[in-house]
Amino acid sequence: MKIEKIELIRLNLPLDPPFLAAWDPNPRVDFPATLVVVRTDDGIVGYGSGDTMDGFEAYRDLFIGTDPLQILSQVRRIETINFHGGRYWPLEAALWDIIGQVAGLPVSLFFGGARDRLPAYASSGELKPPQARADSAVAAKEAGFRAMKIRIARDRIADGVAAVRAARDAVGDGFDLMVDLNQMWRMSGDIDAALPLARVQRLAAELNELGVRWLEEPLPQVDVIGARRVRAHTGVQVSGGEMVRSLPEIMALIEADAFDIYQPDVALAVGMYRARQVAESANLRHRLFTPHTWSNGLGLLANLHVAAGVDAGPYLEFPYDPPGWTPERRDFFMEPLMIDAAGDLVVPDAPGLGVRIDEDAVARYRVR
Repeated sequence: MKIEKIELIRLNLPLDPPFLAAWDPNPRVDFPATLVVVRTDDGIVGYGSGDTMDGFEAYRDLFIGTDPLQILSQVRRIETINFHGGRYWPLEAALWDIIGQVAGLPVSLFFGGARDRLPAYASSGELKPPQARADSAVAAKEAGFRAMKIRIARDRIADGVAAVRAARDAVGDGFDLMVDLNQMWRMSGDIDAALPLARVQRLAAELNELGVRWLEEPLPQVDVIGARRVRAHTGVQVSGGEMVRSLPEIMALIEADAFDIYQPDVALAVGMYRARQVAESANLRHRLFTPHTWSNGLGLLANLHVAAGVDAGPYLEFPYDPPGWTPERRDFFMEPLMIDAAGDLVVPDAPGLGVRIDEDAVARYRVR
């Protein structure tokens, strides 16, 4: 079997109402996505997505004519261009989709097959005032979620803590809350200084009083000592690593015992094959792996297969922040993913990733 063709389909979903404008200093009208379509010489088609794949055209010929089933060679090939180009892990997801179809098995089984579903937490992205965030937490609980992550901004800490407090008052103690400070990496153009360690420690102490389960990315990636101090002195678990660039980078964080929970996204950080190595290394040190999933439904699906396969936990991130960000908007080119009545995201039992592409939507939103 050989790879015959790799197609990149550029898609734009107009965002009305706008979303994440308060997060990105250079907000865009459209939220771009790229659907990766890999075709083999015997007619099998694999799909991947989760990053823009900008610049990949210059490297496409490195993969044409190669065997999609030789996945380690394919991963190494992607890693050789990772320094020069972008994050091309959606291609790996498409190759795993092919592997699963050839074997007639869901991809999660190749990663250990530990579970066929994972409890999901509602992951918010927008900055909302306290009452609005409390209302969203109640709505998430009523929708079946057992936990929620609230994003707060480093230049609006008091507002963020107030939103967390309002959410806690609204949902009670039987519902997990997490907080994301987003200080480990930056959106394009964001050059403001990160919060100092002392201020982060005070914030973590406040959040601990509110029963927050973990604080995500409280400090820049280089400040491993600071992250360990936050954990030691406040009692709040610390998570991070969602956008690391390579396996050695995330393994160095594990060796340094930087976090309690490691979160590399398989579509944006280290890929699917390497994420399994991250999960196993974290587990051996009594630490957790639960990936970041903020891309689109296909990126979420790739993360789900790996996370369920390796028995990740305690939750899987589920991007969800209505009305701005819904499963229908996030998964606009495929059948939307949603939790079941128990609050779990179920692994599709179809061979491969189990994605169901909406060809009409692809045609409608395709960039011409």
